[in-house]
Amino acid sequence: MIPEDTFRMIQQEIKELEAREQVTVLYACESGSRAWGFESSDSDFDVRFIYLRKTEWYLSIQDKRDVIELPIDDELDISGWDLPKALQLLRKSNPPLLEWMQSPIVYAEVPGFADRLRQIMDRYYSPISCMYHYLHMAENNHKKYLLKDEVWTKKYFYVLRPVLACMWIEQGLGVVPIEFDVLVQRLVTDEELHEEIAKLLRLKRSGAELDLAPRNPVLSGFLDNELKRLRADLQPPAESRDPKLLDKILVETLMSVNGSSLKLD
Repeated sequence: MIPEDTFRMIQQEIKELEAREQVTVLYACESGSRAWGFESSDSDFDVRFIYLRKTEWYLSIQDKRDVIELPIDDELDISGWDLPKALQLLRKSNPPLLEWMQSPIVYAEVPGFADRLRQIMDRYYSPISCMYHYLHMAENNHKKYLLKDEVWTKKYFYVLRPVLACMWIEQGLGVVPIEFDVLVQRLVTDEELHEEIAKLLRLKRSGAELDLAPRNPVLSGFLDNELKRLRADLQPPAESRDPKLLDKILVETLMSVNGSSLKLD
């Protein structure tokens, strides 16, 4: 998990960001390898958040920046989305946002905000759109890192996880869980493959250097076959869902956080 001093440091960064940007952070969580469950001791911290500005910010026809990104250093990567952007992405069944809502590590939250989004995730979840996202991620990482005789061993995780996510979607199991272990335990039934994944996890979590090494025939064979099979079954993405409920959440959050008197017709 997150060391206590690091956790407090990240919370302080969020408070300073709120004051500097004049925003309210509605929800802030860990994403990436630490949330997925295959971090090593030197993994960086990937903090993602959803924020709200003052009501006046939204009463304009001008295009305004809807992302806040802090300078990235070797340890900390912090960025977030404005609430309207986040809701638009929820409407499109954006997989990273769906993952944020499931993160086991939460740094900050306006009470009730994340729960409300979690309650409606299934309504906006699109299996085909999510399948496109994860398959595209798996294919890109597979092509970039795992096709030569010697491969970057740690990159197996960055193909295994999206491939397992595709299998989860394919089996109709609902929104893809963020934890890698949940995917493995539910989907990997082959004992040899299960052991190779467990071995790789033990090495990663121990802080071992997972640099260039010969291809693992068990892991590579599984990934090669699954990617070929999944690609053949791919379908067009689904259209996004009705935005009315998300509009309601935006207005009600503005009223709750900013004390706005705006009302829906």
